Amino acid sequence: MDQLRRSLLLGIGLLATHRASANDPPSVPRGADMQASSVKPRHVLCFLGRDEGLLHPPKAVAKTIADFGFEIDRTYSQGKPDPHMERSFGVCWDRVIPNAWSPADEAAVINHRSVLYVLSPPMDQQKTVAYSAAALRIVEEMIEAGATAVKGESAGVAHGLKRWLQLATECKAAAKTYEGLAVTAAMGRTCRLAFAKRPLGGETYYETVGCHLVGLPEIYIARQRGSDRDAARLMDEIADEMAERGIDATLSARKLEVSRKSDYAEDDFKFNPYGAIRIEA
Repeated sequence: MDQLRRSLLLGIGLLATHRASANDPPSVPRGADMQASSVKPRHVLCFLGRDEGLLHPPKAVAKTIADFGFEIDRTYSQGKPDPHMERSFGVCWDRVIPNAWSPADEAAVINHRSVLYVLSPPMDQQKTVAYSAAALRIVEEMIEAGATAVKGESAGVAHGLKRWLQLATECKAAAKTYEGLAVTAAMGRTCRLAFAKRPLGGETYYETVGCHLVGLPEIYIARQRGSDRDAARLMDEIADEMAERGIDATLSARKLEVSRKSDYAEDDFKFNPYGAIRIEA
């Protein structure tokens, strides 16, 4: 068993005990304008393929899916094209990272002949990074097994195959390079870049969606503060700080609070039970 797989299985099973620290993100972030939600986030991974073989992953991949507690959704997976995929991927491509997808990736979406959905179990906040790293591992193995396009449904974010594999490699490198809480912070950053989307342009704020997949509140930046690129940089800075220092310590230092008002219903995969912080103009 390789080092990353072993550490992920440990993290999924024992992370709450392993990471006990005053700097860890608390179960309930600071701010009390609404009661904390009991909702637990879940990954929904969408894979496209050339044929019905996608619906039956190789035994090694199926074992990885089962070992990490994920499951294949047989209700919505299908051995035929989904006519909505071209538009769905079109709005989900990551436009922050240069060359995050290519014309070949777009063609793979257009020409797909099968769709497979893989679901994570509901995730405790302290275990979100381990589960998200496991999700990246599953993405990597599915691509190696022949998946032609991949999208994270829980935040609506898609990358090209090359970018997905780069993120998976970075996650494995973080597991080898860092120790202690630094491992969680480094892996969490990579997983956030993989599965959270930013910056979405609302009427008043630029917004993130999907930070709950690494145990963090969303980050809203007032549009008056600057461009969407400025907002993305500040979002990354604050998210990295919360991952490294803890949510409470970061909010206290920046004089921020968590709001639990959400535009998403609690049964929406995009709903963040940890709330959102707003950076005003």
